[in-house]
Amino acid sequence: MIELDFRKDPAILSLVVDTMAVGVFTVDAKGSFVAWSEGAERITGYPRAEVIGKPCRILEGPNCKGFQTLAELLEGPELPPSGICNQECKVLSRDGRELYLHGDVRILTDEQGRVIGAVGTFVDLTSFLLAHEKIALLEEQAKSRSAFHRLVGKSAPMQEVFRRLRLAAQSEVTVLLTGESGTGKELAAGAIHSLSARKDRPFIGVNCSAIPETLLESELFGHVKGAFTGAVRDKVGIFQAAEGGTLFLDEIGDVSPLLQLKLLRVLQEREIRRVGDDRPSKTNVRLITATNKDLGSLMASGAFREDFYYRIRVFEIALPPLRERREEIPLLVEHFVTEFRQSLGKPVEGITRDALQGMMDYPWPGNVRELRNAIEHAFVTAEGDHLTLLDLPLEIRNPRVRPAKSHPEPPLSPQDRAERLRIEEALRKSQGNRTEAAKYLKISRVTLWKKIRRLGIEAGEREG
Repeated sequence: MIELDFRKDPAILSLVVDTMAVGVFTVDAKGSFVAWSEGAERITGYPRAEVIGKPCRILEGPNCKGFQTLAELLEGPELPPSGICNQECKVLSRDGRELYLHGDVRILTDEQGRVIGAVGTFVDLTSFLLAHEKIALLEEQAKSRSAFHRLVGKSAPMQEVFRRLRLAAQSEVTVLLTGESGTGKELAAGAIHSLSARKDRPFIGVNCSAIPETLLESELFGHVKGAFTGAVRDKVGIFQAAEGGTLFLDEIGDVSPLLQLKLLRVLQEREIRRVGDDRPSKTNVRLITATNKDLGSLMASGAFREDFYYRIRVFEIALPPLRERREEIPLLVEHFVTEFRQSLGKPVEGITRDALQGMMDYPWPGNVRELRNAIEHAFVTAEGDHLTLLDLPLEIRNPRVRPAKSHPEPPLSPQDRAERLRIEEALRKSQGNRTEAAKYLKISRVTLWKKIRRLGIEAGEREG
């Protein structure tokens, strides 16, 4: 007859322990594992053979000190009043995942009160905690981004941005968006358009720095056949293509003063003139501009027209850099994890706490665009269901290789230094009159302006 009393048959007790969903273990007075249940194997991934006889700290990592309290209790002079300690802790699984556990430990003593070891149990809370955090983040996302064309944010600075976007959408004034590269200026322009009465008409964005100055005027206004070499047919410009809608001109600080003047006339007269055409045509386009440069400094140096500046800056919206709203990094991370999980079809559920901490500590010189790229990079390298610190770009996981916050310009070459001296001399001789200086140098005024910008020449301008 089989004896089922586990007090008489230790084998029955072992079977009972191994059927439990929780992890059960015992350690000796030195903190080395003596027993390790099947439940503990399932939760941590460590088979019994790899654990028995090893110190309990083998389940610890850089930020996973779950068994530190147990080791301290075994080594310390005082025991908890009841001999029992319970707490939530974090350990490292065999495959490197962070596990969040709730553990209960009883310290065992002999008749003389000397510690001889401990017995403990633990329950895996990882799925519950991650699901809870994910639900909270998704709720925050739903509250903060729905009406703003993929703009994400719940901080006070972003709430002010959203408020001003709504105000801008309710009117027809020209809007200037300012902010560092990567802060979402084009998304903000798109939000204004999508919330405005023009939402059913075209929205066209143009990066002014990406189009050569010689072609930008033709691209914006169009041209007629024969207007210049290569103009073999009439061309519709971007203003005409955006008729009734919104035109977004990014990097407006890179536009030459001559083209600034032509854009100013469009804003004042509400008409455009194609290159090579004598007849103006009416236009109904809302203009939104953006820059990451200090337009005030450009005006002081003569590179930006004051009258154009005040015409495009009727209503300004400044987008804050990511370093000024770090509390939103977890929200942005979850947003981009969801985006790439859907677009790449990779079953990544979230990000480990170590990886998130690395992202919280990083200065983000490239702002939200850089953060999005970092998550995309992590998706490429990820092998598990959570993005880890090792999946992130090197500069995020290793502070020693992080880029400087500012990038000084490389020194000028001998040829550039010589050209700079020639231009400065021409400007002195012409008393700052750039038209006369350009004639002296035998170059066009636009070419002179571009060289002044490229060579960093500080000079005011006198019209001639």
